[in-house]
Amino acid sequence: MPLRLLPSLLMLILAWGFSPGPANIYAMGCSILYGRQRALSMWWGLLCGFSTAALAAAFVTHWIGPEMTQWVDYLRYCGAAFILWLAYTTLRPHKDGAKSQRSCNFLTGFTVQLTNAKIILFDFMVFTLYVLPYSTRFVDLLVAATLLLIAGPGANLAWLFAGSSMHTLLERRQHLVRVAMATMLAVCAILIIIG
Repeated sequence: MPLRLLPSLLMLILAWGFSPGPANIYAMGCSILYGRQRALSMWWGLLCGFSTAALAAAFVTHWIGPEMTQWVDYLRYCGAAFILWLAYTTLRPHKDGAKSQRSCNFLTGFTVQLTNAKIILFDFMVFTLYVLPYSTRFVDLLVAATLLLIAGPGANLAWLFAGSSMHTLLERRQHLVRVAMATMLAVCAILIIIG
């Protein structure tokens, strides 16, 4: 990728990554409902899941290239289904700590990113628009994947801290927070499906 494209790529990364999406909304919801510490353990799952998805997208882009478009719909529907399940689990109030830990932990964070169609499609878009026209080397895809960490886990962390700043204020209104977060996740799933 020519260096002259770096500013536009960084602006795209910031605009795409910090806009509302399933992982950002989930990070904010976890931090509002459970506090910063618990949400940070889930964020590590977001980071690992994002890194895994970005590396997989880089491999697929390197080996398959333009032929990968036929698989996009499958990814979209799987991601939307998981996000709807996440909306359902967010909406349900949990009576005991064991059940609530299942909805905000490393594994759910990891799964959110592996099924996050918004960010995976973004990875493919960046690879095909900013890297493939200039290079077919795998290392160049890895450089772009590293920059994409700003869009994924970087943005998720910002949303998490924004949510944790509202934790005390909204602690007594958890039902309202659950309904709002579940609704936003469901809207994300619908937008992913209609596409």
